[in-house]
Amino acid sequence: MDKIEPEKLKENITDFVLGKGADIVGFAPAERWDEAGEIPPDFRPRSLFPLTETVVVAGMGMPLPIVETTPSAAHMELYNTVNRELDGLAYQLTRYLGRIGVPAIAFPRDGYGSIKILKDKPYAAFSHVYAGKYAGLGTIGQNGVLLTPEFGPRVRLVSVLVGAKLPPSPLREEELCINCKTCSRCCPVGALTPRPDRIKADFVVQSCIARAEELTRRRCYPCGTCTKVCPVGQDRELYRTGRSVQKYLEEAATLQANPDAPQYKIWNHFRRWGSWSKEEMEKR
Repeated sequence: MDKIEPEKLKENITDFVLGKGADIVGFAPAERWDEAGEIPPDFRPRSLFPLTETVVVAGMGMPLPIVETTPSAAHMELYNTVNRELDGLAYQLTRYLGRIGVPAIAFPRDGYGSIKILKDKPYAAFSHVYAGKYAGLGTIGQNGVLLTPEFGPRVRLVSVLVGAKLPPSPLREEELCINCKTCSRCCPVGALTPRPDRIKADFVVQSCIARAEELTRRRCYPCGTCTKVCPVGQDRELYRTGRSVQKYLEEAATLQANPDAPQYKIWNHFRRWGSWSKEEMEKR
């Protein structure tokens, strides 16, 4: 098969990915992992797939009004649906590339089998968060996830390791995190501790996993609190929520004092139907 010029191949991949439903896409040269030195060598693209020249990262947004209902069955179903769509997209892209003579493999959007496994081994084989950063899609926030201009952290990612050199996407030089500390202050298990010397907070992974285990039993995983409360993202304009975080900061105390507080009525409706509350689980 005739070789496609890198610029044209990048254009074809972009059209393919966006045509399959992705909202954003970026291209990261494999060298960026080595240049940054943030990821251990065994977790870098060429250690996983030696033919890798470029990592294509695609993302799909998570609609804010549903993310705000977390923990709820609606949020769980949205999360699972987006994951399935991303896995299918990545698989289709690898097949497309194979048909035109370009070797590629897709790395699944999570990369771990269960919360129990993650509890024992709290790392996936590949980080989509850093892949997204190196593909120019955003920067790492205080909560340790990728912040994008379009969706803040309310976006799921998948990566395809491609054996072809493609024109790279520019890295984002300006940090998107505004260091408001809302994610740290709202974390229900206190897993985030801000640091004065860097944007990314210290993270107690086992506390986060314990929360995930609880919500999995209640059938309303994942937690996602740190993604819902982040004021970054153009999606806030779409859904007319503004960047005020006061409602989030007051939520836990307000609902403890009055579980039927009217300003949280919609969120509570989603939480009360379709999954078990903590109190209901304790009775089972």
